[in-house]
Amino acid sequence: HAIVKEQYALLNDEILPLLAAEGIRFVKRAEWNAAQRDWISDFFFREVMPVITPIGLDPSHPFPRVLNKSLNFAVELEGRDAFGRSSGAAIVQAPRVLPRVIRLPRELGDAEYTFVFLSSILHEFVHELFSGMKVLGCYQFRVTRNSDLFVDEEEVKNLRAKIQGELPQRHFGDAVRLEVANSCSEAMTQFLLGQFNLTESDLFRVAGPVNLVRLMQVPDWVVRNDLKFPPFTPG
Repeated sequence: HAIVKEQYALLNDEILPLLAAEGIRFVKRAEWNAAQRDWISDFFFREVMPVITPIGLDPSHPFPRVLNKSLNFAVELEGRDAFGRSSGAAIVQAPRVLPRVIRLPRELGDAEYTFVFLSSILHEFVHELFSGMKVLGCYQFRVTRNSDLFVDEEEVKNLRAKIQGELPQRHFGDAVRLEVANSCSEAMTQFLLGQFNLTESDLFRVAGPVNLVRLMQVPDWVVRNDLKFPPFTPG
C-alpha cells in the first residue's frame, strides 16, 4: 500500500507539474475551457456513448462479471429511469476499444500537448447515460484477478488444447485486489469489496487513473526527444 501511495504522489506532485512546465498538460475537468469542453462533449457523444451500456443493479440485473484489470465505474443513483425502474446503483464498463488517454487538438489549449483522461470524460458526462435519474456519485475502480493456470501435465493428453481452454477463464479468476478512486464513498467501497469477496487489506485507494500503464503510450505522441531516454541498442 505504501508503494502505491508513493507512486501516485510521484505522479501528481512531480511528474505532471514537470510535464506541464514543458508544455505537456493533462487537464482535469475543472480546468477545461469552453472550447475544450465542447470538443470533449462531441467526443463523448460520438465515440464513447455509443459503445457503453450501463448496467443497473437490481434483483433482475445482478452484479456483472468484471474483466481482469478492466476500467469500470460504480455509479450511485437516485430516482427512476425512463422505464420507471428504481436502482440505487449501476456499473459502467469502459470497453477496451476506447483509448484511456485522449489528445486534444493543439488549437484548444495554450500547451503544445494537451491530454484528457477517459475517466474524466466519463465522470463529466455519466449523467447522460441515466435519463431521468440523479447521479449522486461516480467512482472508477479496477479489480485484479488470479490469472494462474492450473494444468496437470501428467493428466492432460493434449496440453495445448487444455491451455487454450483455460486462457479465457483467466479474465474471471478469483479477485485478489481492488483499486478504487480515493473519492469513492465508504458505502460503495464496502459494496464492491463484498461483491468481490475481498477485505480492507486488498483495497487500494488511488489518486489518479487506476491503470497507470496506459500512460506509456503518451511518449509516442510527444515529439520531444530531449525529454526521453536515448534508445537502447543491445551490444
